[in-house]
Amino acid sequence: MVWLVEHPPLYTGGTSARPEDLLQPDRFPVYQTGRGGQFTYHGPGQRVCYVMLDLKNRGEDVRCYVHDLEDWVIRALARFNVKGERRDDRVGIWVVRDGGREDKVAAIGVRIRRWVSFHGIAINVEPDLEHFDGIVPCGIGAAQHGVTSLVDLGLPVTMTDLDIALRETFGEVFGDSDGV
Repeated sequence: MVWLVEHPPLYTGGTSARPEDLLQPDRFPVYQTGRGGQFTYHGPGQRVCYVMLDLKNRGEDVRCYVHDLEDWVIRALARFNVKGERRDDRVGIWVVRDGGREDKVAAIGVRIRRWVSFHGIAINVEPDLEHFDGIVPCGIGAAQHGVTSLVDLGLPVTMTDLDIALRETFGEVFGDSDGV
């Protein structure tokens, strides 16, 4: 099953979250989660996809599953002529901006219990990007890396547009898409 949701403004901390990366702890509610990763922002204008799959039927391979989530996002973004890319040293989906700057357009954080997946992905459609200022998002602190959205990239994409692209590409990666 896959749930497509949009949260009110909040920060979540994954199992690798460092207290010093929560820069403004009183800005929004903060929730500690059991997913992997560090701090991230969720809020209006961001599509959060909670993915619950039985990985026993998919080879019991966490790295392969994360790769498939990345592939799903990359394929969905390609529907809008966005070249989303993986990075070996960073989790998530990245876009290269003018001057070589790389910005994260989608975050990934999962938890696997008894080979069932929990949590998932967050794609920035049109969130207020200043809300990421209250944290070091996913540990991204370097000047050459930031956070972006589809609208920030100049694309008038709506949540409905993205939902359609996600539904159309889910089956390309995961097979049957009746649960989306």
